[in-house]
Amino acid sequence: KKVMVALREPSLGPVFGVKGGAAGGGYAQVVPMEDINLHFTGDFHAIGAANNLLAAMLDNHIYQGNELNIDPRKITWRRCVDMNDRQLRFIVDGLGGKTNGKPREDGYDITVASEIMAVLCLASDITDLKARLGRIIVGYTYGKASEEKPVTAHDLHAEGAMCALLKDALKPNLVQTLEHVPAIVHGGPFANIAHGCNSVIATKMAMKLGDYAITEAGFGADLGAEKFLDIKCRMAGLTPNAVVIVATVRALKYNGGVPKADLNTENLEALEKGLPNLLKHVSNIKNVYKLPCVVAINAFPTDTKAELDLVEQKCKELGVNVALSEVWAKGGEGGIALAKEVIRLVEEPNDFTYAYELEGSIEDKLNQIVQKVYGGKGVVLTATAQKQAQQLEKLGYGNCPICVAKTQYSLTDDQTKLGAPTDFEVTVRNLKISAGAGFVVALTGEIMTMPGLPKVPAAERIDVDETGKISGLF
Repeated sequence: KKVMVALREPSLGPVFGVKGGAAGGGYAQVVPMEDINLHFTGDFHAIGAANNLLAAMLDNHIYQGNELNIDPRKITWRRCVDMNDRQLRFIVDGLGGKTNGKPREDGYDITVASEIMAVLCLASDITDLKARLGRIIVGYTYGKASEEKPVTAHDLHAEGAMCALLKDALKPNLVQTLEHVPAIVHGGPFANIAHGCNSVIATKMAMKLGDYAITEAGFGADLGAEKFLDIKCRMAGLTPNAVVIVATVRALKYNGGVPKADLNTENLEALEKGLPNLLKHVSNIKNVYKLPCVVAINAFPTDTKAELDLVEQKCKELGVNVALSEVWAKGGEGGIALAKEVIRLVEEPNDFTYAYELEGSIEDKLNQIVQKVYGGKGVVLTATAQKQAQQLEKLGYGNCPICVAKTQYSLTDDQTKLGAPTDFEVTVRNLKISAGAGFVVALTGEIMTMPGLPKVPAAERIDVDETGKISGLF
């Protein structure tokens, strides 16, 4: 079978942080790994440049007389850098006297959280890209809430130059796996703080060039898959034929309360306690989105037969098959059973549906996501978020899909709640419109759009020898 894979590009932040690179591992890798993880084709630098050009033009407009009457206190556009740097989350800039701009509060996001990343990944072509860039809202004018007007990149005449910077970044990048399968690696929004999918252009190219197109979305069925299905598929007119849910016995035992140090020891009791987490993800795909799915267990040498049998038994009770994936150790040969099940599933009819319809209020859509996808009671909007919801609906953005920024460690907005909790509410503290991307972002919990480095960053292990060979990347 002719297969194309369509994947996201790695961000430098996690490469040097806690997570490491994103080119795969073992015999399941895209290559050249070092180039892909470090700079690649420069797409992210172009996105950062376009983002920061808009920020520079915005502040310059205010400095040069502020013809658009922009209120510096209501600027929503932040600068970005492709690094984990908590020091830049909240800053004051424009200091040093009149010639250095107007002092104001500002901040940086990581490049993958920039709206321009989402715009690039959702654009269908360069004309659509330029139109979306022009719709980006950077702030609001002076006046009471009822009088203020949004200010866009188009108002600043910025979209043409931004699009020029992104002209080549819009083109997908072709690499290959270790076994010479073509891989299109393009775009890289995180799934916890952004929509978590590679570009629409890359996915459609993979569909056109291969008999089967395999793509991925970050984290679980509550984050990447939800956004892939409710945002990307809706906007691009895509209907998936089948879904692979990837799980590990270790992660399920962790959800069952086992400390990380003890995950290598067989523990059927903890596994059974943690399994509802996986079963909730399976139920989301099968019962909410009505798509055929298979569970792929990424095999570890410490997994026991009894543990694997228990996972298979519980999944089969939901009518879903399990395939052991040994691609890390064996390459393609270790994924044959999984591939056969996927081929079988794609021939099945499906009744793909979204978790929510676009009509209805922002709060209604959030409630449906929390109740159907996360398994909670509903959503709670802070007073700030309630005002923002009213303002966005008044401006005509009530019918946009929702992109929830949420922790990846839990189905809730509290990363300490493992398993599959049910009696919980999700608090939305902030709502903002990504008018270029075409969705409303809902910020929950402690989620940050600029990550920080851990106590011992991965960067400390990376080095280069006298021949230029890089070591320590993973």
